[in-house]
Formats: sequence, C-alpha cells, structure tokens
Amino acid sequence: MNSSQINQTSKFFGVWVVRAAFLLAILGWGVGFYGPPIYLAEVAQRTNWSLSLISLAMTLHFLVGALVVANLPRLYAKAGLPVTTVGGAVLTVVGVIGWATVQEPWQLFLVAILTGAGWVTMGAVAVNTIVATWYHKNRATALSKAYNGASIGGVIFSPLWVALIGWLGFTSAAIIVGVIVIVIVLALASYVFTKTPENIGQLTDGDSRDNPVNQPLEPNLRASLPGSALWRNWAFITLSAGMAIGLFAQIGLLAHLFNIFSPVVGAQQMGWLMGLGTACAIGGRSIAARAVQRFGNRRAVAAIGYAIQALGSATLLLSGGDNIWLIMLGLMLFGSGIGNATSVPPLVAQSDFAPEDVSRVVALIVAIGQGTYAFAPAFFGLLRSDAHGVPGTMQNQFFATAICIQLVAAATYLAYRRPHMTARAADTA
Repeated sequence: MNSSQINQTSKFFGVWVVRAAFLLAILGWGVGFYGPPIYLAEVAQRTNWSLSLISLAMTLHFLVGALVVANLPRLYAKAGLPVTTVGGAVLTVVGVIGWATVQEPWQLFLVAILTGAGWVTMGAVAVNTIVATWYHKNRATALSKAYNGASIGGVIFSPLWVALIGWLGFTSAAIIVGVIVIVIVLALASYVFTKTPENIGQLTDGDSRDNPVNQPLEPNLRASLPGSALWRNWAFITLSAGMAIGLFAQIGLLAHLFNIFSPVVGAQQMGWLMGLGTACAIGGRSIAARAVQRFGNRRAVAAIGYAIQALGSATLLLSGGDNIWLIMLGLMLFGSGIGNATSVPPLVAQSDFAPEDVSRVVALIVAIGQGTYAFAPAFFGLLRSDAHGVPGTMQNQFFATAICIQLVAAATYLAYRRPHMTARAADTA
C-alpha cells in the first residue's frame, strides 16, 4: 500500500499499526520472555550444567535487555524504529539458536547477551513507541489492544516451544521459529513501521483536519525535565519504583507457581491453570483501559491492579496448596494484573510528564523494572529453600512476602499526586 492509496481511503492507518504492534508483542514476549525458562530447562537437560549457572545466564539476559531498553530512544533517533526492530529480531534469533547449540559455559553467557539485547526491541518500549506515534486521546485503549499480544505470546509460545522441541529437537525448533520471526518482523517494518501520520497525510487518532486532537484545552502545567532533573523528580521516582517493585513480585511468583502447585494438582492441570491466569491478563488490561478513559486517575488504576494481585496471592496462600478452587481463583485474580504492570505505567507517564519527556521516561522505567525483576526468581527461590522442609512454612513466607511487596507497589504509585489537570488536557498536552 503506497501513500497515495492510503490517502484515498478513509480508513485510519493507526488501526493497522495497533494490529502490527500486537503481532510484534506476540513475537517479542513469546521468544524473549516466555522462552528463556524453557531454554533453561533444555540446556540443563542437554549439558548437565548446574542450574545456578544457567540461571545466572538468564539473569544476564534480562539485565542486558534493561541496558538496551534505556537507550532505545537514542537508537530510534539514530537508526530509526524499523531498522532497530529488524536488527533486534536478528540478534534474538541468532541468540536463541545459540541457546540450542552451546557447548561451553562461556558461550551461554554470550548468547544470553544476544537474546537480551535483541528481544527488547520487540518489547514494551517498542510497542509503546509504535502506538504513541498514532494515538493521543485514545492511547489507553490502543495500548491495551497492542499489549494483549504479550499475553497471547505466552499462551501460544509456551506450548509451541515444548511441542516443537519434543518433535524436532531444540536446534531445529529454534531455526524454524527464528525464520518465522525474521520474516514477520521484516514485513511489519517494511509495510507498517515506516509510516507515520505525517508522511501519509493523516492525523493522530484518525481525526479529520477540521477537528485536530493535538490542541490542548488548557495550558500544559508540566515542565520538561532535562538531564539529571528527571531523576530527582518525585513523579518519576514513584512511577519507576512502583513499576519495579510490582514487577519484582510478579516475576518472582510466575517463576515458581508451577513448581509449587504442580506436585499436588498435576503438571498438565497446572499448565492449564497457568494459561487461565495469563488469559485473565487480557480481561484485566481491557478493564484498566476503560477505567483510565472514564476516570482519568491512572495511578489509582495501577494501584488497584496491584491490590487485586495481592488479593490473589492471599487466596493462593489460603488454598493450603491443595484446594483446587482457591488455587484457580487466586491465579485468576493474580493473572488479571499481569498485563497492567507493563501497559499502565506508560499511560501514567503520558499524564504526568511533558510530551517531550514521555519516550525517555517510558524507556527508563521499563529498564529499571527489567533490571530489578531479573533478580526476582532467585530471591523467591531463596525464600523457598529457606523453609527447612517445615510443612506449610515455605508457602506461608513465600506468599506473605509477595503480598507485602504488591501492597508496597500500590502505595508507591499513590505517593504522588500530580497538579490538577483535566483528563482531556492530560491526554492532548
């Protein structure tokens, strides 16, 4: 589709952008987020290397990703979003094939650097950047739809990896998935990500030129925060801390829930229950998007999400590890907030910071969050190993700690109140 063809149609191209971002999120999270736990198990089985060594490589994977995420706005400015995204996809694919073929421990850390650096170009910051170019007043709903790809990525890729590896082996599975990823990302970059509202003659949100959305209805009360001023800003401190703390609890739980409950409910049934929790993330994200549009207080929406997750953790604690109905309810409550942990903070950034600072803020809070949650599986693993085999002790301290962290995350979001501004002005400023 060329520019003249697009101009001849009344169809807003941003709709296709959201769909493309949704597909990119499926690939990014499916390969770079939900894939590593499976890579870890396969490498451990093939090499007999220690679990702690391979886990350290996984931590490096997420830490390198955090470093790249913090610099994504600069990469976009220098190379452009399409080139950066394709380059990241290639690095990811080479890295995944490396996970399947490593022969020495040092090689494991090299491929972890490749996958860590690559997958984040298809992750949260990339999705936010792609969607934000096309949406202002309807950004909450658009991001909600695009970020649903992250949840679908888990639903599709977790069983897909297992099936392909069981059928063809890890190396062949990595090559097949890799080819699919590169072909799709190349197509998205060429036909969708190269376009902006300006170069195809459209306006954000699909508005007509007689009704532009970029004119604020009241003055912008937020000043730009260049350089180190951002790091001293209370809005940024509470936003980045709230996101990092919440993700720390969330990733720590996700890393261990299967191992905690599968011995009682069965591996296959627990797999379905984990899928149910992931599916609830889609509904939770949609509800949060509507709440943002209707009520405007995005920090409150984020805080409520973590409070519901804490309720889910409490339900899992009360299940005693063997009450299937409480386990199901707990996973559904916990799962409802999984998506909001990454989709709501960029919306908070949009309302709390000057427009020229938003992309930088989003990149930094995602990087800080990822750098923090990289250590969560190890921390919660220590909680489990420190129970000394006393019945019930492990589960009690594990979930009690998670509940406390989730409530702290909710409180951190609420620790800042921005100057009064109507929701309309916040969206359009």
